[in-house]
Amino acid sequence: MNLDFKEFKRFEKQIILKKIGFSGQKKIKKAKILIVGLGGLGCPLVSYLAASGIGNICIVDHDKVELGNLNRQILFNNGDLNKYKVLQAKKKVAQIYKNIKIKTLKSKVNSRNIKSIFKDFEIICDGTDNYETRYLINDFCKQNKKILVSAAISRFDGHLFKFNFKKKGPCYRCFMPEQPIEENNCETDGIFSPVAGIMGSIQANEVLKTILNLKNDLSSNMLIFNSLRMSLRKVKISIDKDCINKCKN
Repeated sequence: MNLDFKEFKRFEKQIILKKIGFSGQKKIKKAKILIVGLGGLGCPLVSYLAASGIGNICIVDHDKVELGNLNRQILFNNGDLNKYKVLQAKKKVAQIYKNIKIKTLKSKVNSRNIKSIFKDFEIICDGTDNYETRYLINDFCKQNKKILVSAAISRFDGHLFKFNFKKKGPCYRCFMPEQPIEENNCETDGIFSPVAGIMGSIQANEVLKTILNLKNDLSSNMLIFNSLRMSLRKVKISIDKDCINKCKN
């Protein structure tokens, strides 16, 4: 997969980085990324991936844009209200990088459709806002040896996980074995809008590092961000011997 002159000029500031170069930029262009959820996380995530030159992205979300989304979902404005997020996002992202191929699905991921949606993608980005979907995505990615980059935000805090299920290691259930009874997300607890932008950008950072196979990635770790203390903390997630997924390849 080659880069034309316009693409070289567009991504020149990335290409001159020794850890990227032409070969790395070609890997970025060739990559196929699936993003589930176009909320406060998905908007900056897809924006930075597109701006970095990702060639193929599939975005999945069943919701329409609401007024209460606009404080943190930076792709949307008043003109997008009551329209499907994936359709409006596709228009905006195409303006960022016209060579990108964007597939849209106005669907909610469930046990019946997850296989057909996920089958063509190696890297899965989870930006969903409920535990049921988060566990479903974790279990499917584990079973099918996908790479999962998952983020969550609430109040003034954000969490980021990366699980490379191509290798032996923990999963989300090792961190949280049982699904909590009460949801913990923007709708229930509120959200400080910059947290969404920061965590979505860090999620994009981890996806690009994965594509480029850079060392010191976040695999089997959780990154915790607190915006009030301006602190970042990395926590190792260990395999839980009682995990129902058994955490073995």
